[in-house]
Amino acid sequence: MPPRPIIIDCDPGQDDAVALLMALASPESLKVLGITCVAGNVPLELTQRNARRVCELAGRPDLPVFAGCPRPLILPLGTAEAVHGQSGLDGSGLPDQPTMPLQDRHAVDFIIDTCLSAADGEITLCPLGPMTNIAVAIVKAPKIVGKIREIIFMGGAALGPGNRTPSAEFNIATDPHAARIVMEAGAPLVMFGLDVTHTVITTPTRLDAIRKIGTPVAEAVSGMLSFYDRHDPERYGEPGAPLHDPCVIAWLLQPDLFRGKETHVAVETTSPLTLGRTVVDWWGVTGNEPNAIVMDRADSDGFYALVVDRLSRL
Repeated sequence: MPPRPIIIDCDPGQDDAVALLMALASPESLKVLGITCVAGNVPLELTQRNARRVCELAGRPDLPVFAGCPRPLILPLGTAEAVHGQSGLDGSGLPDQPTMPLQDRHAVDFIIDTCLSAADGEITLCPLGPMTNIAVAIVKAPKIVGKIREIIFMGGAALGPGNRTPSAEFNIATDPHAARIVMEAGAPLVMFGLDVTHTVITTPTRLDAIRKIGTPVAEAVSGMLSFYDRHDPERYGEPGAPLHDPCVIAWLLQPDLFRGKETHVAVETTSPLTLGRTVVDWWGVTGNEPNAIVMDRADSDGFYALVVDRLSRL
């Protein structure tokens, strides 16, 4: 089979960086058409710079990177430097300034143009951050929905608490109005929320396996994850931190690593107490038709074996 054409929409972020590296290490499976950046973990000026830094680390300065929306649709931007550091890629040891260019075209226009020029159901969108770019593209050009094979996203929580607020996960909470537009657009959805991402923890043994690859890529990743893992190490029941965003790429490469179910997902946009909560009808009590496959289980050892394998290729 030919590689699946994908657009990765992201806000790097150490876990975004690992996801990008895994995708770029898998050209036989994934054809990365471009990387679009959004404000999220850090402001847009840094996320687009970080995406280019990662492309250069992977030896792919030819890959087009586009800057998108600098803030959520309605809410003020809230970032996560406490987790990712002031640069968003603290610990990486990468040069501060990439040499590859940022594309002139807006990320939203790239998404629209790429989808409209594709066959029906051809393009896979992979949002790893707030869904602002995806939502604006859908509103601006609704016909792109028919061109989308799947929207596979990291965000939300089905059965547990949030990590941005008591009930909302960071990506969805940052721009809940955009997430609602995407959930209601009618494109097939696959959701990787905290229920599953909190089970893939970078334990010291797993981090050591990455370090032992012994390449510049492995050195940068182990540095990033050592910084990233320092945040609230007792939250997850063992030392380390979850690799949220790479779950999306791992599923594209090896879907049998994950389990979930088809259900209906909505996004709360009205109540201040639960703004950004993903309301997952796990038991079908509303009668609403399922609009997403929601993942809730992962083979964590298999996941990290895949991470090490792909990073070893770069």
